[in-house]
Amino acid sequence: MSEFEAAWVAIKQELLDHFSGEGMPKDVAEWYERSLDYNVLGGKLNRGMSVVDTVEILKGRALTSDEYMQAAVLGWSVEMLQAVFLVADDIMDSSVTRRGQPCWYRVPRVGYIAINDSFMLESAIYFLLKKHFRAESYYVDLLDLFHETTYQTEMGQLIDQLTAPEDKVDLSTFSLNRHSLIVIYKTAYYSFYLPVALAMHMCRVPATYTIDSTNVQPYESAKSILIPLGEYFQIQDDFLDFSGTPEQIGKIGTDILDNKCSWCINTALELASPEQRMVLDENYGRKDAVAEGRVKAVFEEVGLRQRYHGYEEGVYEELVRMIEAIPETQQEGTLKREVFRSFLNKVYKREK
Repeated sequence: MSEFEAAWVAIKQELLDHFSGEGMPKDVAEWYERSLDYNVLGGKLNRGMSVVDTVEILKGRALTSDEYMQAAVLGWSVEMLQAVFLVADDIMDSSVTRRGQPCWYRVPRVGYIAINDSFMLESAIYFLLKKHFRAESYYVDLLDLFHETTYQTEMGQLIDQLTAPEDKVDLSTFSLNRHSLIVIYKTAYYSFYLPVALAMHMCRVPATYTIDSTNVQPYESAKSILIPLGEYFQIQDDFLDFSGTPEQIGKIGTDILDNKCSWCINTALELASPEQRMVLDENYGRKDAVAEGRVKAVFEEVGLRQRYHGYEEGVYEELVRMIEAIPETQQEGTLKREVFRSFLNKVYKREK
């Protein structure tokens, strides 16, 4: 963590030097620096550090200082993309806090300037990619991957916004299929597939290769594992929002109050009797602790905990099977099972 955070200091300075080199006034440069620190820092950094971890696994050795910096640039670019989405999402949701502090658009003097700040965060990614990777053979692959993943995430955000607006509760628009689409497009692509695919490009893993007469398509193999893994992670998050204590998960669960299209409500809708469905329709998404309690009671009545534990064991076994099916060799530039094992081990049965 400390090494990764130290890389941010150098990366941020590159952005600030370029900004000043464009003749930007001192007060504008100070605003830009504050936006970078306020919005990019403060998270768990799991997505960004996953790039570095994956590069090390694929190379099978410690990275040189130059390799580490390249991997860190890609990792921090993922964190910056996350910041782009969060700044915009908070405005769309009229959110109040993010990472224990006021949302950026709620900071005094910021307001809707935050929209432009989110654009600048995104553009900074492409400045860094050009500066550090323009001479690499996989440069265009990096550009394509960031553009494609951004588009996918925006698709997921649109589905989410239209399905579960906070000011209008309509459970008839909810379904497990729609929840799956939201999770895959809004979260799984950029949180799970993007970091690994970036590392694969940096390690020059080709689009296809052969091991013992078996044709391997490593990016498709990675996607086939990481997307369901990302979906599992979000379903786990949804369940912990309902079942976890504030001490356990570090926050008070608000999915029911906020009309979230979560795995919990969608599963309950499938299992509910007509009477239970009426309770859910009348109480879900209401800013009322008593109504929230009624929804939670239905969740317990339909056996949501047992349904979740059954799902978790089933998806874990399937992911293990898929990981073990990857043809493997110690040769550099090929896929390694340990990449996916490390992700799965961090997620399986987590409680926060």
